[in-house]
Amino acid sequence: MNPELARRIAFTLGALLVYRIGSHIPLPGVNPAVWDQIFQNQQGGLLGVSNALSGGMLARLSVFSLVIVPYVSAAIIVQLAGFFVPRLRVLHHAGERGRRAIDRWTLALTVLIAAVQSYGIAGGLEAVNNLVVEPGPAFRLMTVLTLTAGTLFVTWLCWQISERGVGNGIALILCLGIVAQLPQAIAATFELGRQGLLPGNLIVGLALLSVVLVVLVVMVEKARRCELVAFSGPGRAPAQLSFKLNGAGVIPALIAAWVLALPLAAVALFAPDAAGFGRAFTHGAPLYLLTYAIVIVFCVYLYTAFVLDPAEAAERLQRLGGAIPHVAPGAATADHLDAVLSRITLIGAGYFVMICLIPELLISWAQVPFYFGGTSLLVLVCTVLDLETEVRGQMGG
Repeated sequence: MNPELARRIAFTLGALLVYRIGSHIPLPGVNPAVWDQIFQNQQGGLLGVSNALSGGMLARLSVFSLVIVPYVSAAIIVQLAGFFVPRLRVLHHAGERGRRAIDRWTLALTVLIAAVQSYGIAGGLEAVNNLVVEPGPAFRLMTVLTLTAGTLFVTWLCWQISERGVGNGIALILCLGIVAQLPQAIAATFELGRQGLLPGNLIVGLALLSVVLVVLVVMVEKARRCELVAFSGPGRAPAQLSFKLNGAGVIPALIAAWVLALPLAAVALFAPDAAGFGRAFTHGAPLYLLTYAIVIVFCVYLYTAFVLDPAEAAERLQRLGGAIPHVAPGAATADHLDAVLSRITLIGAGYFVMICLIPELLISWAQVPFYFGGTSLLVLVCTVLDLETEVRGQMGG
């Protein structure tokens, strides 16, 4: 192992250790024992929604309870806004200057989202008897400042990992939270089996299903559709345009979960008596599953169109003197690439829906604590694959 790679790995491990230590620092002014009891009884309400968005960190109610979720939400909003706002779209292609401007907008929106979520959490905590030691404006202000500062620190930590460590900092932080929850989920499954609440055959089936899902995600994430490109002029070797079968990454799953959480959070805050709506959108309910699938498919197509523009790719090919054999340059190439992307995106959308709905069905219909699926599985596998690629590149260098 070369010294630079060893230094980067050591820095990454140190940063992740700092994050784990900070995640155990409790939020001031709250009784942790009372919170633990209340949280176990209210996981299906707004607290459960917030905990899902924070990757399970809210259950600990630490200063890092919001984790990186506000920043991820802000980044997604800014990226989607670039699809509709020409000025933002120009910034995405303006090099370093554009990247810095987008970072400033994202950071400002992160502060706003974190402050709003923190204020809502503070109000929810005050509504619970004997949970907050001294409720009032001072507690709300302290909670907003503490949780917002915690989010900004975790965001900064992610930037440092991406710049000085190995891998993507945001992905590693999310992945660390998922890995930390896996032993608890596995232990809960075996405990249900020991008590006779889960048949042994079902537990074996869950283990096999987990392996199958991991293999499927690895295969799809590594799958590529290649288009041969020939260049005019002597001595120029042909090349290939490579398109991932899942070109949108994990973003559509994050957007879908975020979009579905908004109405649930709004109902819990402003119309807590709307029990019918809550039941209709309970995890595993037919309307929830159908809406979830539709939102995922829409997000996959929307984000893929934002990331991969066939017209722009065709123009770049023509500018570089390249062409796809038997396809005319210009508009015909753009139409050909658009047709290719449409077909592989349809496959990717179906893959996304299946991966995200399987754990929902198991949790709601089979009554098992099967949390290894959906967004968690995608984040975990994609992070490991990206780490492998970067480490191989560092070792090769």
